[in-house]
Amino acid sequence: MQDAKEEIKARLSVEEVVGQYIELKKAGRNYKGRSPWGVDKTPSFMVSPDKGIWHDFSANKGGDIFSFVMEVEGISFREALEKLANQAGVELAKYGGGDRKVARKKARAREALELATKYYQYCLSQNKQVMEYVFYRRNLNQKTVKEFRIGYGPSSGRALTNFLSKKGFSREEMADAGLLNQYGGDMFRGRMMVPFIDVSGVIGFTARVLDKSEPKYLNTPETLLFNKGRFIFGYAQAKEAIRKNGFVVIVEGNMDVISSHQAGVKEAVATSGTAMTEMHLKQLSRLTNDIRLAYDGDAAGVKATERAIKMAATLGIRLSVISDYQGAKDPDELIQKGAELWQKAVEEREPAVEWVLKKYRERVDMATAEGKQEYADLAVELIGCLPPVQQKHYRDKVALELEVAPEELKKAKNGIKKRLKPVKMVPKDENSEILGIEKELLAIKAGAGMEIDTASFSTEASPEELSMIFEVKYAKYSETELKSEVKLLLKRRKKSLVKGEIEKLSAELEKVEDDEEKTNAILNKIRSLQKTGE
Repeated sequence: MQDAKEEIKARLSVEEVVGQYIELKKAGRNYKGRSPWGVDKTPSFMVSPDKGIWHDFSANKGGDIFSFVMEVEGISFREALEKLANQAGVELAKYGGGDRKVARKKARAREALELATKYYQYCLSQNKQVMEYVFYRRNLNQKTVKEFRIGYGPSSGRALTNFLSKKGFSREEMADAGLLNQYGGDMFRGRMMVPFIDVSGVIGFTARVLDKSEPKYLNTPETLLFNKGRFIFGYAQAKEAIRKNGFVVIVEGNMDVISSHQAGVKEAVATSGTAMTEMHLKQLSRLTNDIRLAYDGDAAGVKATERAIKMAATLGIRLSVISDYQGAKDPDELIQKGAELWQKAVEEREPAVEWVLKKYRERVDMATAEGKQEYADLAVELIGCLPPVQQKHYRDKVALELEVAPEELKKAKNGIKKRLKPVKMVPKDENSEILGIEKELLAIKAGAGMEIDTASFSTEASPEELSMIFEVKYAKYSETELKSEVKLLLKRRKKSLVKGEIEKLSAELEKVEDDEEKTNAILNKIRSLQKTGE
């Protein structure tokens, strides 16, 4: 069960687990608390997030999260494993009986990815045109290219596949590493290659086109090694700088990270192909509680910052926003104007709550009663998630802006804690997401008269319902926007259908015991579906 243990440890921090039983206080890079066994007069229980361990100096006990739960609850290792697996959302059934086999697969995947990285680096050194793009158009220097191990994936269909085959790797091993496309050829072709690197080495790639073709970026799919919900791009290169200087900068793009490091702000990281999660924040908070967001000021950027504020409030994080790009669209573009401009922007950040409140004021007409009420509602909802002292500070600030007494803000609709009636829980319909997407497509087809193939849809809806959906969501869309939305919805539907099929196969896989042939057949089907859904 070693792989299961490592997966659980990757998802649960030691301070998070211990903190459920002991009140911990920050003590430099560690945490300190009283012994749960009541044998110390002063705090002698230490937790090290960096090492992932705990030690009780008074009771002379220590270990990892598993030994702690075993000790504090008086249970066996298996019981502790099951308890923590449940908390972390890890399915132990996937690891049962095949732990060594999974470990071998992971080891071979790492070897394949390491060789692929070196191969891509070599290909870059042999291609003058690509080197011109990397060094002159992207303005990257040799030190940065070496640090991030940047390379080039040849445009021919099977260059990497043939190379790895000669090195003794099977097609299944290449697929496990996420290096094959749905046709069995190279996943990445004609692109600048940037490895995803964690503390153990390369776990995948992000690949950028050299022209204006789409998609601009192509990432490694979910594999045995790569999980986009947990991976933080640039973390391996940034962690020492974050530890030393006491802050981290979260940017939106991987190229922003690379440019930032070259510009001297080596504390920059990014989430890859996914929104920031609480797991990302927890991982970063082990190094620092000063987190600075470099997001766009558009609606999506405001929404992402709102989510970050709510997550950070429970983790004791000081969240701020970097926003002065001086007309540049992102950090990378600002850095091209001058590295010192980016360095200055990072220093001159503003508290995240104040930044969001400012965006709220820009959104409404503060000269009208309706605008003020909307601002009050938005502000009170945001402030409500903060610790008490911060709540009072911002409530007083907003009240002053609205020229009302602070207690009046409690009357804003989102500030009232209304007693709700209990809701009867019903089993979740597994097809609800697909049905919702299909209704939206039917609404667009009916409302805009667009040609959409809906023959395979299983959803039914009345004309009135479809009309309402169209009026509320799409009436103001242009023809171009509607076409774009239809493409997006069809893609989401396809992914949902694939996801459903994978879940059914996964359930079937759990029922297969020691039949290796059946197991491999199901796994191949799952991999094939994963590629189809990309």
